[in-house]
Amino acid sequence: MIIVTGGAGFIGSNLVAALEDRGERNIVVCDVLGHDDKWRNISKRELRDIVKPENLLAYLDDHKDEHIEAIFHMGAISATTEKDADLIVDTNFILSRALWRWCAENDVRLIYASSAATYGDGSKGFDDAADPDSLARLKPLNAYGWSKHAFDRRVSRIIHDKDGAKETLVPPQWAGLKFFNVYGPNEHHKGDQMSVCCKLYPQIIAGATAKLFKSHHPDYSDGGQLRDFVYVRDCVDVMLWLFDNKDVNGLFNVGTGKARSFKDLAEAVFTAAGKTPKINYIDMPQQLRGKYQYFTEANMQKLVDAGYDKPFTSLEDGIRDYVQNYLSQEDPYR
Repeated sequence: MIIVTGGAGFIGSNLVAALEDRGERNIVVCDVLGHDDKWRNISKRELRDIVKPENLLAYLDDHKDEHIEAIFHMGAISATTEKDADLIVDTNFILSRALWRWCAENDVRLIYASSAATYGDGSKGFDDAADPDSLARLKPLNAYGWSKHAFDRRVSRIIHDKDGAKETLVPPQWAGLKFFNVYGPNEHHKGDQMSVCCKLYPQIIAGATAKLFKSHHPDYSDGGQLRDFVYVRDCVDVMLWLFDNKDVNGLFNVGTGKARSFKDLAEAVFTAAGKTPKINYIDMPQQLRGKYQYFTEANMQKLVDAGYDKPFTSLEDGIRDYVQNYLSQEDPYR
C-alpha cells in the first residue's frame, strides 16, 4: 500500500497518476476535496481508499499490518497568502511531525514536500544544505514558507543530534523535497495560486494581451524577474526515483537548475498556443513588493551527487506539452 497525502492536489495527483501507470493498485489518497472540481484531479484513477486528513493517523494504525510501503506527504496549506498561521501550523508542521513519528515507529518510508519558499528572498542562496546551522540562516517571507522550514529544521535536528535528542527514531528512508516554481496539469483548483502559465493561457487563447508585473527592482527589467520553473512531471520523476532508491536520504532541491524570466514563460505560452506574443506590464500590488522574490534558481548538485541523472524538461518543451496536451483539450486533467 502507498499513501499519498494531498493526493487530489496538484503535485500529489500527478504522482498518483504516475504510480498507477507503474502498476500500483493499492494507492490511498488523503485529502480534502471540498465543493469545487478538485475531485476531477483523481477522477481517472483506481484508488484503494480516500481518507480525510483528520482520520489519517487512525487509518494508518488500522492498516499498519498490511505492508504500507511508503507515505508521500504532499498535503499542505500551500497558499503563500494564507493568514491563518494556526491552520498552517496544524497542517504543515504538526501533522508532518506526527507522520514522521508514525513512519519511524512502524518502519515506513517518508518522502515529503518542502518548498523553495523556505529560502525567503534568496539572499542566503539556494543551496539545499540540511545541517542545523545552514537552515538557521534562512529567513522565509511568509507563514507558508516558515511552516515548511520549521519542519525541515526539526528533521535536521533529529538527524544531526540523535545522540543527545529525546527523539531518536528515524524512518527507514526519508527525503524532503524543496520544490521550486512547479507548473503543469491538475492545478485548476488552486485559484490565485495557479502557475502563471495556467493563468495566462485563457487570456492568450481569447486574443487578449498577457499581463505581467512590472519590475520594482533596478537590477531587473519588466518581465525580467527570474524563476526556476519546473514541470510537474520532473518533480514526479524525482519522487519515483527516490521510491526506487531506498538508501537515498536527505533534503533536496527540485528545480531545473536554470532560472528563466516571466517574459520567457509568457512567450513560450504564446508560441505553444500558436499566437503572436502581446505583453503588457502592470504595477505590482504594494503589499507584495516587500515580499517578492526576483530570483530563484535551484542548486541541483546534491541530487545529482546522490545519483539522479535524468535531464529536466526545458521551459519551452514543458509549456508546449502542458498547453497542447492539457490546457487546450476539452478534458485538461491528467
